[in-house]
Amino acid sequence: MIDSSFASAYFETHRQTILAEWFDLLRLPTVGADPKRLGDCSRAAAWLKKYLKTMGFDTEIVVPESGLPVPVVIAERLGAAGAPTVLFYGHYDVQPEDPLDGWKTPPFEPTLAEDRVYARGAQDNKGQVFGFLQGVKALLTAGESLPTLKIVLEGQEESGSEALHLLAPQLAKRLRADVLMVSDTSCAADGRPSIVAGLRGVRHFTVTLTGPDYDLHSGIHGGVAPNPAQGMAELLASLHNADGSVAVTGFCDQVREPTGEELDLAHQSMATEEDYLREIGCPPYGGTQGVDHVTRGSFMPTIEINGIHSGYGGPGSKTVIPSSAFAKISMRLVPDQRPDDVMEAVEAHLKLHCPRGLKLAISETCAGAPGFRLELKTPVFRLAADVLGQLDPRGAVFRWEGASIPIVSELRHISGAAPLLVGFGQEEDKIHCPNESFSLDQFIRVMAWASMMLKALA
Repeated sequence: MIDSSFASAYFETHRQTILAEWFDLLRLPTVGADPKRLGDCSRAAAWLKKYLKTMGFDTEIVVPESGLPVPVVIAERLGAAGAPTVLFYGHYDVQPEDPLDGWKTPPFEPTLAEDRVYARGAQDNKGQVFGFLQGVKALLTAGESLPTLKIVLEGQEESGSEALHLLAPQLAKRLRADVLMVSDTSCAADGRPSIVAGLRGVRHFTVTLTGPDYDLHSGIHGGVAPNPAQGMAELLASLHNADGSVAVTGFCDQVREPTGEELDLAHQSMATEEDYLREIGCPPYGGTQGVDHVTRGSFMPTIEINGIHSGYGGPGSKTVIPSSAFAKISMRLVPDQRPDDVMEAVEAHLKLHCPRGLKLAISETCAGAPGFRLELKTPVFRLAADVLGQLDPRGAVFRWEGASIPIVSELRHISGAAPLLVGFGQEEDKIHCPNESFSLDQFIRVMAWASMMLKALA
C-alpha cells in the first residue's frame, strides 16, 4: 500500500545512500545569480542529468543562446497509458551564502544535527527537489506504475529564471502536461500540509546614486557637497507613506481584491500575531497600517528594501562623504499588476524624487513575473486534498503565499497544466538566511507526498 509509511520504510532502508547523494548535491555552491559560480551550476546540472538517467529518464541539458548560459535540465519518463501527464518543476540554484559570519557550520558542507540537515539549499530547493525524486525512486523500486513524468530543473529561480524564460518557446511542446507539480513552498503555521492557491509575482532591481568623483572629507565638504548616502535614505523613504502604504503613483492601480472565501481560508492557515512574534522575534507590523497581517502578506503588493550600501562600514570611524550609494529593491506583485507597468511607475517615482545634485541609475532589472490565484474547486485540488488528508489526519489547508516562483506562471501557460504547489517548508528552516536547514521528517514528508500523489494520478 502506498501511504506515508511506504516513504518512511524506503528512507530507513536506504538512509545512508540517500543522505550521501543529497549531501553531494548540497556541496555544490550553485549561486545562479553569480557568473563566477557558472561552473558549479554546470556541475550540478550534469550531476542531476546522470542521477535522472539512473532512474530511467531520458535526460538532456539545454542552454539558451543569449544571456548567462545557466543550464536547464529536461527529463521525461513514459508511464501508465491513459494517466495524466505530470510536469515537475524545481530549481538547483541557491541564495548567496552571505553573511558568512552568521553560519554555525560551513554553508556548503552539509551537517546533520538532531535529525536536521544544515546547508545552503538544504530546503530551498535542493532538499524538496531531492525528496520528490526519492519518492519517485521508491515507487520505481517497488515496481509501482507512475504517470508519464516530465521534469524541468533550472539554476536561476532565485534571480529571475532568465535562461528558462528564454528557452520556454522552444520547450513548449516538450513540456505539455496535465498537472504541474511544484514542491518549493511551505506548510501552514501549525504544520498542516497546504495547497498553495496563489503566489505573488516579483520584480527586482538595483538603484544607484552618485555624487562627487571620489569620497570627500566630511569636515571640509560637509554641508556643501550632496551626500549620496543621505540622498539614498531620503529616496528610499519616499517610496512609502507614513502609514506604511506604497506612495508610488499608479503602483496599486491594478490590484485584484481577494474574495471573501479566499480571506476566510487564508486566515485559517496563517500564524497569529503572537505566533509570528514568537517565531520571528518581532511583531508583524510592516506594510499598511489598519490592514491585518494575513491580508497584507497574502493579497497585497509590496516594495521592500533588500540591502543598502554606501561609504565606510568597518570598525571605528572614517569621516567621509561617500561618492556613491546603492540599494537592492524588490517588489511583490498581485494579480492584475503587470511587472512592466509597476516598474515604469517606480522608475518615474525615483527620477522625480532624486535628490538635487545626485545622479540616479537603475540596473540589474529582472524580467519579473506576475502573481496568480487559482480556482479552488478543481479536480486536481480535490485529489490533492484527499491525498494530503491521508498524509495528515488534520487535513490540508489552502494558502496564498507572499513569496514568488517567477517561472510558474509561464510554465502554466506553455504546458497547459493545472498548477499544484505543495511543499513542506517551515519557518525554522530559515531559507535565504544563515543556518538554512531541513529536517529528515520534512524530507520524508516530501517523499510521501510525491509517491502518494503520483500513485493516485497513475
